[in-house]
Amino acid sequence: MTKVTITTLPAAPLHVFEIWGNAASVAKRFKAAMGFALPATGRSGGSDALRLIRFEPTVWLVEGDASALSAILADDGAVTAIGGGIVRIRLSGPGWWTLLMEGGVFDAEDPAFSVGCSAATIIDHVNVRLHVISDDACDAYVPLSFSQGLLHFWKEAALSL
Repeated sequence: MTKVTITTLPAAPLHVFEIWGNAASVAKRFKAAMGFALPATGRSGGSDALRLIRFEPTVWLVEGDASALSAILADDGAVTAIGGGIVRIRLSGPGWWTLLMEGGVFDAEDPAFSVGCSAATIIDHVNVRLHVISDDACDAYVPLSFSQGLLHFWKEAALSL
């Protein structure tokens, strides 16, 4: 039996950082202000205080203190609070990769899907954002309205792994 632990994490400040125009200028301003570059597609960057997880070409999920980001964007984008609509679920233990393969269309067992990687996928008909935080854990960002159903699905699936 594959071991996996499924934990609903406490609410956290979550925002969407979206660039609408002048991406090169925003990237320069961001690096100068924050001390690290905007993460590439499918990657994350930052620290525990502020982490950006890139899922789309000009969109990042921000976890932590996003207060400085609006000034960096100026008129080239927006920072939008979404914490109330997202549930964070941690999948941990040696079986988290296997569990993600259940009901999904994403190859979570690809060796390239490792620490610092992110992905957007569909699992059991739910749009899920994934972020690998360690060799033993992955955080899933799930829309609040679908979170209970997906938690139930994962708990049932974990019993048969």
